[in-house]
Amino acid sequence: MLSRILQWWSQKPVRSHMPSAMRIVRARYDAAVTTDDNRRHWANADGLSPNASNSAEVRRILRNRARYETANNSYARGIVLTLAHDVVGTGPRLQMLTGDSEANRRIEQSFMQWARSVHLAEKLRTMRMARATDGESFAILTNNPRLNTDIQLDLRLVEADQVTTPDLDRLSTIAVDGIVFDSAGNPVEYHILRNHPGDGFYSARSDYERIPADSVLHWFRADRPGQTRGIPDIMPALPLFAQLRRFTLAVLAAAETAADFAGILYTDAPANGEADAAEPFEPIELEKRALVTMPGGWKMAQMQAEQPSTTYAEFKRELLNEIARCLNMPYNVAACNSSSYNYASGRLDHQTYYKAIRVEQSHLERAVLDRLLVAWLDEAALLPGLLPTGLGPFAQWPHQWFWDGHEHVDPAKEANAQATRLASHTTTLADEYAKRGQDWETQLRQRAKEIALMSELGLTVEPVTPTTNQEETNVQDEEVPADDA
Repeated sequence: MLSRILQWWSQKPVRSHMPSAMRIVRARYDAAVTTDDNRRHWANADGLSPNASNSAEVRRILRNRARYETANNSYARGIVLTLAHDVVGTGPRLQMLTGDSEANRRIEQSFMQWARSVHLAEKLRTMRMARATDGESFAILTNNPRLNTDIQLDLRLVEADQVTTPDLDRLSTIAVDGIVFDSAGNPVEYHILRNHPGDGFYSARSDYERIPADSVLHWFRADRPGQTRGIPDIMPALPLFAQLRRFTLAVLAAAETAADFAGILYTDAPANGEADAAEPFEPIELEKRALVTMPGGWKMAQMQAEQPSTTYAEFKRELLNEIARCLNMPYNVAACNSSSYNYASGRLDHQTYYKAIRVEQSHLERAVLDRLLVAWLDEAALLPGLLPTGLGPFAQWPHQWFWDGHEHVDPAKEANAQATRLASHTTTLADEYAKRGQDWETQLRQRAKEIALMSELGLTVEPVTPTTNQEETNVQDEEVPADDA
């Protein structure tokens, strides 16, 4: 009976809901096809999750190689230092935006005094360098009774090697190496080793501290959804750094090899010909300013030192450009060389770089500075008369951070453009001062003091009119070499 039912069902006409003119088209992507030519290229492609791909062993290998390259490669060292200096600079400056202007000034002055006491700018630069080589940076909020300020809050930096769980349960779904999460994906606690794994007295069963997540600042860039640990920013460039060093050493070795031999004896005679017998590869000492004779049938030729080749500089430039691309850094910044740039191309390349810097500064504010400010305000609340009342939770207090501005290569043109924007009401003094990393209220108060003192001393300030000469303002950027600019 079952067979009869199946036979009847197989013979039943099937009604299609698709129009007769519609056909099923099966397309194929060339990038998804594995052939003999691309098999080796895609051999390492996998479908691992972000946390499985960035396992503890993988991160350890990447950290060690990135640190080694940064310590031994001058370009890698300079790129990492430049990145930290451009992102952090001399340090962030706080501006409170509450309704009480007097309280704002007190908070800003106290915070900057505390920031200088704990060397906040230096620690932030160290965190940025660690993120470039280690992929992530950690700071623990601690109490330092030896600070010379009323607020004893301090930051203790730890390397990514110490944030790990030696007894991690592989079956746990809410814990990643060194971090425990709740059901919503929020970090709950961090596991930090008491001793660094690179210390001589470290053992695999070393104790670790369970520190609440509120006391740990974790700064890294998540490249994939669900990623919880970072990898070095210069990771894609590590093989390129190795190639750059190998090529440089190969060119140097070729030049040394050519310089090791003053000349070579050769003959055009066939083997066992009429040329006199000569011992192969036998060195001959030559006297200075002497005329020597060659054996019969033999000639002497001088070695040509043809290294470095003409492609050495071009290869080095292209490789450095590719290395700096993963950091959104232009070539002239990475190489510290603008000899091949003109004025327009230099400014164009810097636009992408400065935009990346602003994005990183915004990330640093959210991940580190805002949380640090809340912790600082928690302790400042214990000091009478410092903080205003009735403004709600500290995390909701309005504020902003100022960073070092980027100097314009032509200050006269920038000043004229700034005056035009202010005159046309397309900008504000706050925005213009913020571009230079300055607080507009502080600058105006200082300027008012200077004008009052100058009036008291009988000095006058002549107003400066913006230049309107088109020959001075409309500079042909494309024709101005970098050296002249």
